[in-house]
Amino acid sequence: MDAQAWLVVNALPGMGALRIAQLLARQPQWPEGWLAALPSRAASELRLWLEHPTRSPLQNVVDETLAWQQSGPSRLVLHRDHPAWPALLNELPDPPVVLWAQGDLSALEGPKLAMVGTRRPTGEGTHNAQTFARDLARRGWCVVSGMALGVDGVAQRAALNAGGRTIAVLGCGVDVIYPASHRDLHEQLSSLPGGLVVSEHPPGTLARPAFFPRRNRIVTGLSLGTLVVEATEKSGSLVSARLTLEQNRELFVLPGSLHNVQARGCLALLRQGSAHLACSVDDIISDLGHWASEFIPADDAMQQTLLTSAEKPPEQESLPDGVSGDSLPDSLLASLSATPTPIDLLVHATGVTVSDCQQRLLMLELEGWVAQQAGGWVRLPRP
Repeated sequence: MDAQAWLVVNALPGMGALRIAQLLARQPQWPEGWLAALPSRAASELRLWLEHPTRSPLQNVVDETLAWQQSGPSRLVLHRDHPAWPALLNELPDPPVVLWAQGDLSALEGPKLAMVGTRRPTGEGTHNAQTFARDLARRGWCVVSGMALGVDGVAQRAALNAGGRTIAVLGCGVDVIYPASHRDLHEQLSSLPGGLVVSEHPPGTLARPAFFPRRNRIVTGLSLGTLVVEATEKSGSLVSARLTLEQNRELFVLPGSLHNVQARGCLALLRQGSAHLACSVDDIISDLGHWASEFIPADDAMQQTLLTSAEKPPEQESLPDGVSGDSLPDSLLASLSATPTPIDLLVHATGVTVSDCQQRLLMLELEGWVAQQAGGWVRLPRP
């Protein structure tokens, strides 16, 4: 099935994500099997579109999407038959039928972690969201969130600033900016390398309260696990926590003070025994390492990000100044000094991609050649 067919299926009356997923489980042939399996009204609408598309209201959805795609760069409709479709979504009982996407599709590659939390984080919560998002991005992980106020926005800005990947799942059309105060973040997610905005709602769809709990299932469904940074006892982030567990994904929680109202939801999750305590990114990567063989190709360089605490780092080699093996250009180490250098300057100086630069810096860090500090990367003195 092509994109037009999936758009039509998504717009069939009386269906919805769950009923379409149940029908897909029967593996119907297109279009005859669909016509036989659909309820009468939906089947009639599909037959009209197949035989007389110009007379069908379903064609309006197709035409509007085609116009949207042609109105700007990096706009695409994703579906199960698209090569960039995230396979993890197919494990949901009600995965989206299509996703309107705007930005860099490479954000969909490699391991992902959802980061959620309160819209009113404390100073500590803001710092933790920035630190974890930055460290995840530096290790090649994609941060998935909802571009909401608070923890969502903080985490996604930090991932982008670190030169990493981040996906925003919206509860409105991808061209609708909500909240309005995140206009700059929306523009960055739509245009910077590693940024991507997706939605199961057609462009132009305004945000509605009912859309956000549904949006959360995609945030967690794209991810190997979810990290709750700060959450009150009635926080919407606890919906994401519940969905994570229902989807058989790993749930992580940052500890918080007993006197911090914004942390009481996190403490409740820990008290219930339903979440892992995370004190560092290493804790998360260690617990998610067992997913690597199933969801990440063995020959993918991203595999290097999944070292567990029980694994031994590569042995350090005694190398001349400025050299770290055949896979790393001399120019990367030569570009570093005791003064922190941002990753974007390293990319410019060495001519490699952001992803390659991140992966090579990680290997150098494991070998003891470099370290990340405030403001960028530094070269460590060798004994």
